[in-house]
This record gives sequence, structure tokens and C-alpha cells, in this order.
Amino acid sequence: MTTRARTLGPESRRRAPADLTEADLDVLIVGGGVVGCGAALDAVTRGLRVGLVEAQDFGSGTSSRSSKLIHGGLRYLEQLNLGLVREALQERSLILSTLAPHLARPVPFLYPLRHRVWERPYVGSGVFLYDTMGGRRGVPGHRHMSKRRVLRESPGLRDDALIGAVKYYDGQTDDARYTMLLARTAAHYGAICVNGAQAVRFLYDGPSVAGAVIRDGETGQEHEVRARHTINAAGVWTDEIQQMGAARAPFDVRASKGVHILVPRDRIELSAGIISRTEKSVLFIIPWAKHWIIGTTDTPWDLDLRDPSASRSDVDYILDHANDLLKNPLSRDDIVGVYAGLRPLLAGNSDETAELSREHAVASPVDGLTVVAGGKYTTYRVMAKDAVDAAVRDLPEPVPASVTHRLPLLGADGFAAAWNQRALHARSSGLPVQRVERLLRRYGTLTSELLGLIDEDPRLGEPLEGAESYLNAEIHYAVLAEGALHLDDLLSRRTHVSIETPDRGRAAARPAAEIAAPLLGWDEADVDREVARYHAWVEAELRSQAAPDDLTADAVRREALAG
Repeated sequence: MTTRARTLGPESRRRAPADLTEADLDVLIVGGGVVGCGAALDAVTRGLRVGLVEAQDFGSGTSSRSSKLIHGGLRYLEQLNLGLVREALQERSLILSTLAPHLARPVPFLYPLRHRVWERPYVGSGVFLYDTMGGRRGVPGHRHMSKRRVLRESPGLRDDALIGAVKYYDGQTDDARYTMLLARTAAHYGAICVNGAQAVRFLYDGPSVAGAVIRDGETGQEHEVRARHTINAAGVWTDEIQQMGAARAPFDVRASKGVHILVPRDRIELSAGIISRTEKSVLFIIPWAKHWIIGTTDTPWDLDLRDPSASRSDVDYILDHANDLLKNPLSRDDIVGVYAGLRPLLAGNSDETAELSREHAVASPVDGLTVVAGGKYTTYRVMAKDAVDAAVRDLPEPVPASVTHRLPLLGADGFAAAWNQRALHARSSGLPVQRVERLLRRYGTLTSELLGLIDEDPRLGEPLEGAESYLNAEIHYAVLAEGALHLDDLLSRRTHVSIETPDRGRAAARPAAEIAAPLLGWDEADVDREVARYHAWVEAELRSQAAPDDLTADAVRREALAG
């Protein structure tokens, strides 16, 4: 399917801090979310020498806890933010058709109508504009539906919840895998991308920022990494990074918490996803493999940035609004998984996070440093490009323009052919066609590398114990090639076992750790420690989700992890 791609493996990770120290970097990027990884790819494919450091795991914050949509945002259209919507829709088309057709795909949505006479033309004209202003490449157009047709196709909706609907399409992606593949693609082109490495203070040449001191989370050692220019792409941690000594950016970043729940696919009988306005945010019911993702909330968060807690009130809010639409109400017993993420919003004059800007901003508050913040997942590439454009103004040599608008991520090249040949790959590998299809939608043409591993060791072709939707090979490959360092990386981001299994991945924890152990050099005590830490994390999640409010949930989580 493809030639072998460069990996983010254990050996390259062990060398990476020293490689950063010895490299003569043009650009150092702090933050391994979607914008930081996008900036690494943008900069390295302009011919620059690039390093990236991420304190935790690639995409471990906001970039793995989104609604997993690639979209323009209908509510921003209603707010007359036409520029943001147009830009996001253009990026949606690029992602679906060019950058990541293996990871992103169109998904249908129903917008239920509840008011006669005025609402259908009002919503219809908005969706028509949404369909056309950004280009429809990659998604079908919208259509109007009568109440009878909606209920015939989606009998899980309440009869009194709508008088009709507009059906339209948006894009969907696996946000965590997309972010990781940005980092891996950047590494493939020569960037040094290091997870588990925290920037602890800036380096200076006179008044100018000249890189950063990083602390390797795996060894505890500190390393000086010098660079001609540094980009702060730390998302909700932007202000904290600026407090390491550089001048403040001319904007503040405020965190807004968004919570989602997962329920089994057979629990709701719908032919498409749902989008509906609530008094505080937007309710999505989104198809996701064997589940529905339902969310989201939009509330201020000023507590633990690393692990925002979903409280009982968050979950009840989502259930209540979903049940306003569903014929068979959901209960907490139906919930398989819960996750909470933080949106980095540019602070304005409003106290309501729903009113803060989703636009992005780029600033250079001090020589040698660029700060980028705000924005939406969908527009990450534009944010990354703008940040690198600002950074290269410092460099003495001319730098080529960005090429990421025509640069497929690893696994994308040849995906259409590989998809058409899926039955052949199934026969040659001995896997069911459905299993090969699932691999292709997660790895694209890199699927050949997993099939090669299975050919060498047939046990890797067996389902992962405790999470049979995944293969043992996917855990092995996540360590071998995708930069996973810990059990949480494996079960929360390289796979989604932590939110897709009713026990939150506890049964799969030890089998996954034992697959990873020989690759990461873990002994039995290391395996026990990783499993215990993961179980404690799950317990903290469950306890916080039973707490009544944010403050209590955050305290309960901290107590559970400390115990």
C-alpha cells in the first residue's frame, strides 16, 4: 500500500532530547496539540529545522477531547461570523478530499424544525449558504424533509419534537489520531517531535527568546534547546507558558469546558446525527462507529487544566437535552464513556464563554517568540501557517511559502486504491473484510505495516482482550511507530478503549500493558505500576462524574488520584 514511513518509536524517543540539544533549530514549538503539530509540519516542509516539545502526549488535551467534527459551525453563521465559517468550510474540504481522506469522512445531520412558517425558510437559507460559501467538495448537499419522512427514517425521535427537518452534511475525524499523525508526518519530513518533554523556562540572548529549557518526563533530566525562533502553541496553557518569563501576549486565553457522553449505537434509532440548539450551547448526537457521541456543554473552567472533570450536572444537562428529542429516554445506565475537554477561547468583555471569540490570534510580544491561540480544530492548518509566517520574519534567509494545503498526511496517499482492494487485503491477511475496513479508516495505507506485523506474529492479529474492537497489533504498532509511552496513551488516544468499553478499559489495561512491555523495556513491576495508575485514573473519572458540580468534581478527582 505504501513505502515505509518514518516512525515515532521508542528508540527515536530516547535519542530525541539529545537530538534537540545538538540541533541547530530554526524553530522550536512548545505544545503538541493540533496547532503545534500542524506548525511543526508547516515549518519543516518549508525547509526549516524544527523541534517540537509536548509536556504530556500528542493531543492529550483539547485535541483529543473535541466533538470529533470537521465543520464550519452553523451557529457562527447565525452570528454573522462569515469569515470564520468560510475559512472553516474551505479547510473541511481540504481535510476530507486531500489531507486525510483515511481519517475524515462526511457524516449526515438532521436539524430538527420546531416552528411553522418562519423556521424552515430561515434555517434552509442558512444551510444553503453553509453548503455553498466554502465549497461542497467532499460532502453532499442539504435537503428538506417532512416530519413523516424524518420519523420514518429516524423512528427514535419523539413525535412532538419536530415538525420537519433539514438534512445536511459535515465532516468527522478521529481527533486524537489526526493530531498524532500530524506529529508523525512532521517527523517523517525531519522534525524532532518529542512527547513527555516539558518546557520549563525560556532561554535568552539579551532581550530575545532563544529557545527553552525542557525537562524530560521519562528521565527527569533537563536539556537546553536553542532555536532562532520559538512558537508558543500551548492552547489553554498559553498564559502559563508566557509566565515562564516572556512578555505577556496582547490577549488572554480563557478555558471553556465541553463534556460529551457515549452510548451504544443500538440505544438510539436514527439514520443520521442530530444538531439542535440549547439555551447555553449546541446539542450534537453524532454517529461514532458502534456508539453515539452526545454533547456538548460550554461552561467556564478555571480549575485543573490537565484533567478537567465532568460533573453529574454536566452529564444530566446532556441527558436532559437529548431526551427532549428522543422517544426512548436515555439514563445514566446507558452511558459507556464520558470525556471532558477545554476550548481555548480568546478572552473578551463577556463573562459567558459561549460569547467569546473562536477566531485565532497570532502575536510576537518579544523578539524571538510568537504566540498563537484561539481558533477551532477545523482551522488548525491556517493557525499553524499564520504562526510560522510570523516566526520566519525573524529569520535572515527567505523562507518558502506554506505547502500544507496540498500535503497529505501519512496514510492518505493511495487510500482510495487501498480501500478498493480491501477484499484482497482481507484474503491475504486472513482477517475479515470488516476488520480490514476498520484498519483502513484508522491507518489508511499504513495498514500494510500492521498487516506485516501480523504476518510475522499471528498473535498480533487477535482481538485485544477486554476491547475486542481493536487488535493486539494496534497496541504493538502504537508503541513501535506512534509515540505511545504509557498505558493511558494507548487506551485513551491511540485507541479509544477508555470511552468505548463499559468498564472504561480496565479489563484491557493489563493485556495492553503486556503487549507494550517488551517494546518499552518494562519489567513486571513497571507493568503493575502502569495498570495501577490507569485503574486509579478510571476510578477518579467515575467519582468525579458522580460529584454534583465542578468544584466538588475537581476535588474528588484529586483525592482519588492521590489515594
